[in-house]
Amino acid sequence: MEGEKMDTEGKVETEKMNKAIAMAYDVQSKIVEDLTGDHFHVGFYDSSSVIPGSDVHSAQTRMIEAGLRFASVSEDPSKKPRNILDVGCGIGGSTRYLASKYGSQCKGITLSPVEAERARVLTSAQGLESQQVSFEVADALNQPFADGSFDLIWCIECADHISDKTKFVHELNRVAAPGATIILLTWCHRDLSPLEQDLHPDEKKLLSQLESSIRIKWISAADYINLFKSCSLEEIKYADWSPHVAPYYAEMRKITLSWKGIMAYVRHAGWRQLSIRALMMPSVFEKFKTGLFKYCILTCQKPQ
Repeated sequence: MEGEKMDTEGKVETEKMNKAIAMAYDVQSKIVEDLTGDHFHVGFYDSSSVIPGSDVHSAQTRMIEAGLRFASVSEDPSKKPRNILDVGCGIGGSTRYLASKYGSQCKGITLSPVEAERARVLTSAQGLESQQVSFEVADALNQPFADGSFDLIWCIECADHISDKTKFVHELNRVAAPGATIILLTWCHRDLSPLEQDLHPDEKKLLSQLESSIRIKWISAADYINLFKSCSLEEIKYADWSPHVAPYYAEMRKITLSWKGIMAYVRHAGWRQLSIRALMMPSVFEKFKTGLFKYCILTCQKPQ
């Protein structure tokens, strides 16, 4: 009975979380699209990137390409992915990019009906037929796809919001075809040292505050790696890309605090919802310079 009670409480928490996330992105997606376009994720910067005043959308495109290179996704036409899933697709920026790059069938899922509809409109406007690119309102923990449906799974800044990471990774493994590549870009808290049992109390307090304000559920990169291993996934690779995304937040803070940014927020959220806290949100993640949390890429393959 106690186990059933915990399962029920977990389902209620997940449903509550999903509803809150969907409602938040119903509004936020409109604001972000006004400011940076159809990609709802951080950009990638390196020593060759023009940082001051650089084009954020170009940096976001570089992030996709960098992720694909890191995961060693083949450029050989005979080996390219044929069926791709974009988990947490937003309004479909990554989905359309991957479909165009590989000429593949791509599906995107999001919790937000508003995002899914906008994704369909943009896809139609860009001339990508519905048979090639499609979108569904679906939960990443209960995906409406058959086992082994996809040979590339792309998930950028969606896992952050998912409370049940174990079920999430098992679901990715379920829908992945034999030999499929999984690419996960996500925020993680720091790994524990061999002598540590838990994070420091002040660290846990800060992460808890961020969980409640921006709906992120934290685990470490080491935790993800252990989850991959529990599913017998192979070719596991990991890197901390925090230095590559730090300039993005400096750029986004400028954009958000510009007149264009303020008016975009007011237009879609209203004056009553306008707050300094919301406007300053891009500066929150500058705290990753302390090392408490970091932006990670993790990739793996399902065995043949």
